[in-house]
Amino acid sequence: MNPIHDVPLPDEIEDAFPAIIEIPFGSKLKYEVDKPTGLLRLDRVLYSAVHYPANYGFFPQTHADDGDPLDVLVLMQEAVHPLTIVRARAIGGFKMRDDMGEDDKIIAVAVDDPAVSHYQATTELPPHLVIELRRFFIDYKSLEGKFSEIDELYNQGRAVRVIRNAIDAYKKLHEQPA
Repeated sequence: MNPIHDVPLPDEIEDAFPAIIEIPFGSKLKYEVDKPTGLLRLDRVLYSAVHYPANYGFFPQTHADDGDPLDVLVLMQEAVHPLTIVRARAIGGFKMRDDMGEDDKIIAVAVDDPAVSHYQATTELPPHLVIELRRFFIDYKSLEGKFSEIDELYNQGRAVRVIRNAIDAYKKLHEQPA
């Protein structure tokens, strides 16, 4: 079982979709799923005095602009173990640029967590939480001497389009010849 390829996606992603968590909320450990094996690999310990502001992972069966599955931050009350599947709903996102290129970070809520499941848009989030999310991605590579910049938040409609585009890119990349 490889979580990148073997976790099915629903036809309709607006209400809920699976998010695979690699990094628990509050961690300084940068885990990544190893593409060939599906095992969890420690990429690095963050250099900066920051920690992940949400459970962080990816959508299975997606391919983003950076060549990896599409990233997602899943807001919820608790940190979850790496490789947990969380049912999530996108509420927005932002584009990020760093030394590795451009990619999107989708912001989602855990639909099975009553503390956050009512959020429908990033405009409903506590303002300080939005600042923390943005600030994390501005700062987390700074002590490595690497840059990162973040665009303004975009809405749920654009987030869903970004997810659909990443699903289509995955299908195109992995289509079987006839």
